[in-house]
Amino acid sequence: MSVMDAPVSNRSAAAPRRTELAAFLKARRARVSPEDVGMAPGLRRRTPGLRREEVAQLAGVGVTWYTWLEQGRPINASEQVLRAIARTLKLDSAEAGHLFTLAGLQPTVPAADSCMLTPEIQVILDALSPLPAAIANSRYDVLRWNAAYEALFPGATLTDQGRRNTMWCTATVPECCNAFVNRAEELPRMVAVLRSGYGQHVGEPYWEDFIRDLIGASPEFARLWAQQDVATHSIRHKVFRHAAVGEVRMSATNLTAMGMPEGRLVVYTPEDEESRLRIEWLMANPGLPVVNHTH
Repeated sequence: MSVMDAPVSNRSAAAPRRTELAAFLKARRARVSPEDVGMAPGLRRRTPGLRREEVAQLAGVGVTWYTWLEQGRPINASEQVLRAIARTLKLDSAEAGHLFTLAGLQPTVPAADSCMLTPEIQVILDALSPLPAAIANSRYDVLRWNAAYEALFPGATLTDQGRRNTMWCTATVPECCNAFVNRAEELPRMVAVLRSGYGQHVGEPYWEDFIRDLIGASPEFARLWAQQDVATHSIRHKVFRHAAVGEVRMSATNLTAMGMPEGRLVVYTPEDEESRLRIEWLMANPGLPVVNHTH
């Protein structure tokens, strides 16, 4: 059965995913210059990047078919064709995976749910102390954490806005009060990872509401989100600040959480002895304010 023959309810559910696919393809096409793929630059280009007909030619597909794909029309795309488009647009592995997901060629992975967080999870987190550690999902919701994590990043756990979410804290808290020193470096990467997770949940109300609220609350997030960048988790260098101790330099490692397909265990390890001692001091003196001023 083709997409056009599918029941109306299925077609309407797929519409947001096709819209996201169209936006992603346009953004990636604009990033690739003719020179990048061995073509002459040509004259009178009104927009950056490749033209649709050039992508179609390089990928070996019809111009009309590719135009329909980029317009978000309900058409089928095979794995072979999508791989050719991914090569043409020079997508990395995370971006290619995102493309396949939006095209419906990857199964939807259920979100990590709080009901999967057994008491043993908290025991494990507590045993990792004094290493800060937390369980998060692909939306950056903080689901469980230990005392060291709360000492390091209290804004993500002691919230009065009902959002225990590291993306929300990173994107919306003013620079003077933000826990991240290297926020400018880390936020674009976090948004790209969020975009990759969003590909599995396009059209789901809770995700759509969260993205809409973030766009409204943070112009910087809105700008980064519009770039359509995608990425996967990796070991990251993160520098935190706390009014009581100063800077704390950590490496963040993301590990897959068993039994939670989209859950991850995030463990922070100090990058130097000074940072280790500062974490221990914060744990011994809980409840101190992160910043030394109010607005």
